[in-house]
Amino acid sequence: MNIQSEPEAHGPVYRLLAGVSYGCLVIAGVQLVTLIAIFGWLVWGRYVLNDTPTWVEQLALLLVVWITFLGAAAGVWNKSHLSIDFVREMLPDPLRVPMRWVAVIAVGVFGAFLAWQGWTLAAKTWPRVIPMLGITEGWRAMPMAICGALTVVFSLYHVGELARGDNKITGEL
Repeated sequence: MNIQSEPEAHGPVYRLLAGVSYGCLVIAGVQLVTLIAIFGWLVWGRYVLNDTPTWVEQLALLLVVWITFLGAAAGVWNKSHLSIDFVREMLPDPLRVPMRWVAVIAVGVFGAFLAWQGWTLAAKTWPRVIPMLGITEGWRAMPMAICGALTVVFSLYHVGELARGDNKITGEL
């Protein structure tokens, strides 16, 4: 294991952001297990009890949105999001390095737009209630805003990495 991948080699900001990313993965993991369990309850209710629980579909939709956006934010931190690196990495250094900057900045700009639009959508849908669950519709848009904000923060840290000359392409999971 090299010195860069050991937690002691990183500063408090890195450890904090890595902890936030890990927290996103833990929450998404718990939500995924919950999703599987409620679908088990749906099948049991429908085919064994002959009484389909109507709230399962609405909760499943809510959980899928949260799982997706929390996982996406963690993917930005871990640099494991969908990207096409091989083209950039085949280029010579004078082209490769600026393209890394463009990629990280573009992800940050996208995150800012996602946060802004997610917040706007959450604010507009907050007064409405999700049928069968009795909670506000804004909870479906909140993960979009959270993911966008985290994407901006994580991208800013990655810009700092590039500025320091730490040009790792992939992060540790």
